[in-house]
Amino acid sequence: MTAEVTGHKDLPRTDDLPALPYRIALPLRRVARQYFRRKYNLTIHHEDRFPRTGPLLMAPNHLSLLDGPLLGAIAPRMLHQLGKIEAFGGLQGAILRRVGQIPVDRSTYDVLAIRQSIQVLRIGRVLNIYPEGTRGPGDFSRIRTGVAYFAMVTGAPILPVALIGTRLPGGDVEGFPPGGSRIDVVYGEPFAVERVPFPRRHSDVQAVADRIGDVLRAHVKAAVDETGHPLPGWRDQKDPDD
Repeated sequence: MTAEVTGHKDLPRTDDLPALPYRIALPLRRVARQYFRRKYNLTIHHEDRFPRTGPLLMAPNHLSLLDGPLLGAIAPRMLHQLGKIEAFGGLQGAILRRVGQIPVDRSTYDVLAIRQSIQVLRIGRVLNIYPEGTRGPGDFSRIRTGVAYFAMVTGAPILPVALIGTRLPGGDVEGFPPGGSRIDVVYGEPFAVERVPFPRRHSDVQAVADRIGDVLRAHVKAAVDETGHPLPGWRDQKDPDD
């Protein structure tokens, strides 16, 4: 199904929100991209699958702290990414907000973060959301409902992304892999789910999330097979709600 950008007066409404800033991120992305390419043995697979225009939901697996900065630097388009509100304090938080990132308060139902995310898609930009909801083995064994909800509200296509090597076996989810480490980023084929008008039942959102999970699990398995680069596997997580 072809994705369509819905009106900002549809529920949840986004017509009263200021657009998120992003222009400062553009030169920073170029610098960061060069840095990561020098620091790591980085290979990007199937970049031609990344839609160059229109709304897009990026759905990568989540292995380490490196995932967000790396994708933000190397993706063909500027990303708006969701991040825990605890990371948005002080100077770091000010920078994150100026480059269009979205803080999420995980202790409550964060209506503003949800509306800002929907707004990103309604104006035809890219939203990066980790369907697993936390850093872990990266196999999409557990899928939360956020990506399904945003797809059902906006009709934006979903782009599966497999990150392999951003955490080494036995590595720390809070850390970065050492310089020179091999990293593979494998883009999948975009797909879409049918847009559903308000109200959306939780059971319907969960059913769509289950179908999305099947696609994402198949993609990460295919990426491992294609690259011959295994996922790091489980280890104890310091922050199970990241």
